Amino acid sequence: MSLDSDVIVDRRRIRRKLTFWRVVAALVAIALIVTFGMIAIPGGRGSLAVSSSIARINIEGLIRSDQERVEALERLEKNSKAAAVIVHINSPGGTTAGSEQLYDALVHLKAKKPLVVVVEGLAASGGYITAIAADHIIAQQTSLVGSIGVLFQFPNFTDLLKTVGVKVEEVKSSPLKAAPNGFEPTSPEARAALDALVKDSYAWFRGLVKERRGMDDELLDKVADGRVFTGHQAVDLKLIDQLGDEKSAIAWLVAQKGVKSDLPVRDYKLAPRFGDLTFLRTAASITLDALGLSAVARQVEQAGVAQAVDRLSLDGMLALWRPAGPD
Repeated sequence: MSLDSDVIVDRRRIRRKLTFWRVVAALVAIALIVTFGMIAIPGGRGSLAVSSSIARINIEGLIRSDQERVEALERLEKNSKAAAVIVHINSPGGTTAGSEQLYDALVHLKAKKPLVVVVEGLAASGGYITAIAADHIIAQQTSLVGSIGVLFQFPNFTDLLKTVGVKVEEVKSSPLKAAPNGFEPTSPEARAALDALVKDSYAWFRGLVKERRGMDDELLDKVADGRVFTGHQAVDLKLIDQLGDEKSAIAWLVAQKGVKSDLPVRDYKLAPRFGDLTFLRTAASITLDALGLSAVARQVEQAGVAQAVDRLSLDGMLALWRPAGPD
């Protein structure tokens, strides 16, 4: 009986030691991952990586207002010794406000450093607003660019509420306050107010394209009907300047801006939102796995799936290309 007790005590002692060393290993891994991640974030030591080089910036996914990204571009403008900047864009757009903010930040950056845009696969709506900040735009033949236009979308649950027998009541200061609200049919007055918003933002977008791309009214009318165009089509329509890739961008910088041809191209990572940091998700996953919570760790690793519904949280006026899905 005493022997069995000793065995149980030894097993418990071994388990405690194993758990202790697992936690220690996890903490060491977290420290290494966080340190590496901080080095990669602009403003830390990672910002030195663009010295005596061409900085590569990637703008991907939905665009929204992001002050951290603007500040990262300001640091690249003021503190970096990068000789030039190549901006890779692969975005369907996002909010008009976020796209305008990013456009303005790139225009300021371009005033200090030669800047060229490479369209990876898509630069539509707000993505195209971002692209025209550059004086030179390069895209592949099958890239999609354009979708010049804006929209305001909102769900209307009127029929659903009738079906389930729910009625939403409200008291508001004026008829157009919080209109449309999705809980009642949109009034003609509310629709007219939204139409005015859309037309005003659309006029701004058109004017920006006309100015930046040097188009006359006839060509502008042709390209500003909301369609996307392939890179091959976009060259003749003056939406882009040439077909090619990053090598073409480097060649243009060398030929037109006097950038040295032997400079390396190095990534300059724009600051992500804290909750989106990949290395933090990795650290959390390692910790959970070390504590024996493997199932939870896998869920953390797969948290990126939530980005699929990210566009549902976009608010306000949108400059966004949304290809129609299957019926």
